[in-house]
Amino acid sequence: MRRLSWAVPAVVTCALLAGCGSDESDDPADEQSAPTSTSTPPPTTSEPSGPSGPSSTPGGESPSTAPSMDPTTIATDLEAPWGMDFFADGDAIVTERDTRRVLRVTPAGEVTELGVVAEAEPTGPGAEDGLLGVALSPTFERDRLVYLYFTTAEDNRVVRTTLEDDRLGTDLEVILDGIPNAARHDGGRLEFGPDGYLYISTGETADPPLAQDKESLGGKILRVTPDGDPAPGNPFGTAVYSYGHRNVQGLAFDDAGRLWASEFGDQTWDELNLIEAGGNYGWPEVEGKGGAPTYVDPQQTWATDDASPSGLAYADGSLWMASLRGERLWRVTVEGKRAVDPRDYFVGKYGRMRTIAVAPDGTLWFTTSNRDGRGTPAEGDDLILQIRPEA
Repeated sequence: MRRLSWAVPAVVTCALLAGCGSDESDDPADEQSAPTSTSTPPPTTSEPSGPSGPSSTPGGESPSTAPSMDPTTIATDLEAPWGMDFFADGDAIVTERDTRRVLRVTPAGEVTELGVVAEAEPTGPGAEDGLLGVALSPTFERDRLVYLYFTTAEDNRVVRTTLEDDRLGTDLEVILDGIPNAARHDGGRLEFGPDGYLYISTGETADPPLAQDKESLGGKILRVTPDGDPAPGNPFGTAVYSYGHRNVQGLAFDDAGRLWASEFGDQTWDELNLIEAGGNYGWPEVEGKGGAPTYVDPQQTWATDDASPSGLAYADGSLWMASLRGERLWRVTVEGKRAVDPRDYFVGKYGRMRTIAVAPDGTLWFTTSNRDGRGTPAEGDDLILQIRPEA
């Protein structure tokens, strides 16, 4: 494995107490590309469609009558927080896309800078590249390994380093490189599965044919060993686990070990997919539900105005999906291999939402993304907020 050096400045600690003072296919003017032709025309209604059937409003209810939860503010004044995972003690490790900082955030709101990834090269506000996903090793308490996904001048790559005494190691070990990169559609989510392998979401870098090219790492979900080798049993003998994706930024496993993914559409339909090994999810031939046996149809779709989904988490029988352009959280009930009854929360209240993750205590932490160059920051943005999911 090759190793890279990075800059680790002195640790800076600040107290940010709770309560103190698309993309991505997010917008046709920036994150969405021009309309593309599809082999199967999308539905003509603006309603979500999928195996569970269309519904004109979330769960058959208007947002005003849907159940509500009261978020607690964990941290404020962050800058485009992107990746999140949790230590066993309940603290979170968080990446900031454009500043390239890696942070520790406690439930009490204390923020400590663990390091700055000097090798990451974000294009700047409004773009989608930079320091993206983070995942702790499943055996972190023993090996102290932290995995990061970021953009360089040449590619997107996954690296790992150690964390000791709130300082990231001075070397980055490259475990997988050569992932196509661009200013947009870079994927970037990392998630260790119950099988111990690392799952990686990538985008097709606004070059749609890459999604159907099984020799390319772009527009895919990848599955590798902790050392970066193709995981045993992968369908094509490579790192590729599924393909035909436009830009996946959300990965989550349910309590039966099934993998779900949220995916940015182009001009019409965003998707929630149940991932099958070797499955072809259709892009760019199909956007949304196509019904062709060649492709795997999404479980749910949303008009891009209502979603532009990024992060995804599973808790208490439901998937929770953070939406950028839609400025809301979606909750979708999991019934076996079906995702049904979508309901939305906090519509427009906090602006763009990027990432959501389950904390060790069962609460959900989610981030705003109003300082990413595409939102309208409010005082205190960007935020990390916490809710306890309702049954």
